Amino acid sequence: MGVNLSEIVEGREIELSHLKNKIIALDALNAMYQFLSSIRQQDGKPLMDRKGRITSHLSGLFYRTINLLENGIKPVYVFDGKPPKLKQKVIEERKKYREEAEKEWLKALKEGDIERARSYAMRAARVDSSMIEQAKRLLEYMGIPYVQAPSEGEAQAAYMVIRGDAFAAASQDYDSLLFGAKRLVRNLAITGRRKLPRKNVYIEVKPELILLEEVLKKNNLTREQLIDIAILIGTDYNPDGVKGIGIKKALELIRKYKSIEEIARRNVVRIDFPYEEIKKIFLNPEVTDKYEIKFPGFDREKIISFLCDEHDFSIERVENALKRLESVYPSKKQRSLDAWFKV
Repeated sequence: MGVNLSEIVEGREIELSHLKNKIIALDALNAMYQFLSSIRQQDGKPLMDRKGRITSHLSGLFYRTINLLENGIKPVYVFDGKPPKLKQKVIEERKKYREEAEKEWLKALKEGDIERARSYAMRAARVDSSMIEQAKRLLEYMGIPYVQAPSEGEAQAAYMVIRGDAFAAASQDYDSLLFGAKRLVRNLAITGRRKLPRKNVYIEVKPELILLEEVLKKNNLTREQLIDIAILIGTDYNPDGVKGIGIKKALELIRKYKSIEEIARRNVVRIDFPYEEIKKIFLNPEVTDKYEIKFPGFDREKIISFLCDEHDFSIERVENALKRLESVYPSKKQRSLDAWFKV
């Protein structure tokens, strides 16, 4: 879920065309959760193949990636590695939250409350290691690069933006800004017409571009101070934050005392977590420079075999999608059209 900085972080709506010819480093796990939450049947059940394996994430990854490519965007998916030890508490809390949501989903189904069932089903979405491996296989067959981060995917994506290997990081969370990403794109995985939960109302969701420099300037903050605010209100490494401190109060405290270190030294509020260690995670995250961003073209036969033969996707739908893909992104048999691949 990440830290909620929405009250002080303001972006601007953009069209997908704004990102044309740009490499975007997408938080893979974040995108997969979006797909698993939204791509479901009316009663909340995810898409499955004949063996009962969930395929919602593959559907989202396949069709959404093609949509990005059609808009001239060059996606690179970044997968999480081993999380920092301090994240263990929030991981356990999320697991418990999803288990409770699953119980409520099944209860609502039994009671025939389809709308409530779908709402809880979306919250119960979970990603396991087999789903991640399936996603990586599909990306390989599609000729889409991915990067395996040693630790936090958002830190790796931010690092790629800082190095100039990507234009922006893409995630629903704001953590990439704390890790130093100059640009963050939100809503990239869910752009389009969306139904509001438990309401018969549809809204148009557009991508949102956030510039770190603008956020800092508007709030008269340094990046370190933005990190301090996040730590005060609660991050994935200290989810409860400081008791009674919301974002407005945190901003007020940082403006007055300049740093969380000074707040702690003066004992202004009770800080009972290792804020220094958390700050180091954001300022000096574990990342790798051992990655390549290449677009070698897609393999039609392997995509059809994987999606249709292994996971029971409609051959007609996949074929139609591949025609769209072929019109904007060459297959491995069309390497003479390699101008698209120049990064």
